[in-house]
Parts: sequence; C-alpha cells; structure tokens
Amino acid sequence: MLLMRKFEEKCGQLYIQQKFGGFCHLYIGQEAILAGMTEAIRKDDRVITAYRDHAHPIALGMHPKYVMAELYGKATGCSKGKGGSMHMFDKERNLFGGHGIVGGQIPLGAGIAFADKYRKQDNVTVCFFGDGAARQGALHESFNMAMTWKLPVIYVIENNNYAMGTSVERTSNVTDLSKLGLSYEMPSESVDGMSPEAVTEAFARAAERARKGEGPTLLDIRTYRYKGHSMSDPQKYRTKEEVAEYKEQDPIDHVLEVIKKKKYMTAAGIKKVQQEVKDLVEESVKFAEESPYPEAAELYKDVYTQEDYPFVND
Repeated sequence: MLLMRKFEEKCGQLYIQQKFGGFCHLYIGQEAILAGMTEAIRKDDRVITAYRDHAHPIALGMHPKYVMAELYGKATGCSKGKGGSMHMFDKERNLFGGHGIVGGQIPLGAGIAFADKYRKQDNVTVCFFGDGAARQGALHESFNMAMTWKLPVIYVIENNNYAMGTSVERTSNVTDLSKLGLSYEMPSESVDGMSPEAVTEAFARAAERARKGEGPTLLDIRTYRYKGHSMSDPQKYRTKEEVAEYKEQDPIDHVLEVIKKKKYMTAAGIKKVQQEVKDLVEESVKFAEESPYPEAAELYKDVYTQEDYPFVND
C-alpha cells in the first residue's frame, strides 16, 4: 500500500514537471482495495480495470519501474511505451489492461470469465470500474449474461463518490450502488474500502462463490480519492473539509496503527520498509529517465497480426 501511495505521489510531481504528458489519474486513497484483493485471489486469476490503473500492476507484483517507463512512453514500459497512463497491461500476471473508454472493460470482464468457464478452468476474473461507469448501459447487458451463464466474475465498483466531478447523488436516484445487481439476483454487498481487512473478506467470499460455479458477485467498495479525478481537475465540486474528513480514515494510517498495536513490526522495521519503498520509487524514475523511446517502426507493430498483414515488416 505504501509503495502504491509513494509511487503515485511521485507521478503527480513528475507530471507537474512535464516529464510525461497525456492524462494522469492517481489512485491515492484507494490503496486498500488492491491490497485486500491480492490477499484473497490466486496469482492465476484475471484482473481488468479502467484508466486509474497505475497501482494495479504494482499490486499484482510488477516492478514499478516498468509502470513508470510506460508513463514516460519508453520502450521498456509494460505496454512498450504505446499505452501510457491509461493502458497498463501485464500478460504474465493476467492484467488485461486499463481501459480509457468509460465502462468498456465491463463486458470484456464477462468475456474473459466466459473463456475460463468454457475451458473448464476454475479461474476468477476481477472486473473493476468506477461509480460513473456503473451508469453505462453495457453494465446491464453484461450483468444479465453473467448471471444467466453463471460466469466466474467479480464486479467491483471502486466507488470514490465522484464520476469526474459529479457526485453519485446527482447521477441516479439509487445511491446504494450494491442494489444494481438486485434485478439480476446477483449477490451484492457494500464494503468498507478504507479497510483492507474488510476488502479481503469480501473478495474471499465472492471468489469462493465463483469457483463453486455459483456465478458473479457485485462489490460496491466505498473508497475515496484524495486527489482530483485527474491531474487537470481543480476539484471545485467538493470542500476541503470533506477531503480532510476522509483523510482521517486513511487506509495506510489504519494499517500502520494495527502493525504498531499488534507489534507485528518494530519501529526500525517500519523505517526499513519506508526506505525500501523510497528507493524503489527512485529506482523507477531513474530507469524511466534512462530508457530509450520506441523506434519509429513500432508504429506498425501490435496493430494487426503479422499472419494477416505480413507486409508490415517489409
């Protein structure tokens, strides 16, 4: 969680320094969701998410230097420098990408889960989307198919209260997003997204259902982003008092208190972890700065399959 936080803070600093461009959506405040998920799913399970996706590959075990290189548009990035901030992929760890189209990953999540069911594999697909994407029509089509075919997918609303700058209350009469699964009889629950323990328990229940062949689960995970929707967001739609109130529930502070209270780690051990995280982030920046940009020929690769278009390498 600390690595995700410090990495994203550094990303914000580098973006302001114009080290890289494009959009930049930070995950600061939401770290407990991924920390909780990784404790409850298997390494061969699948994950797909939206464009706030820097932390997902890190949580799944990718070295953060490859994420940073991707942000810089370098050839050593996890998407070869072609995706940037919103399109992190990791084939080895079954991360099926961040997706820039709002809600576009929701039907894709159902498709990935369908493939596993078709192949008679007991993998689970975790499909993340935000409270804004929950209003997309594709969600309802996907939910209907997922429940009809009992697909092994966990739908996760990373509910940080705002779709860009629009609050949940202004987008729908239904503000309890866990109710979105009711008309499909999809098991659903609201989860405290500031507590990694609560998140782990919810994911564990959902994954067990999916592996038993009982179908999908909808988790409305209540969280909060401490930064704007993106780096260009002035955040005029919420008060400083509201942000401060949520910061009192900071998941990293919560975990640190538990560690100290239960004496899981000494003060020296905590400082060691903090230094290791700092070193990792600095290593990632150095790696990205020193990595080469893609060659011009890369424009023609990974667009079509070579079998269908052999001329692309001519």
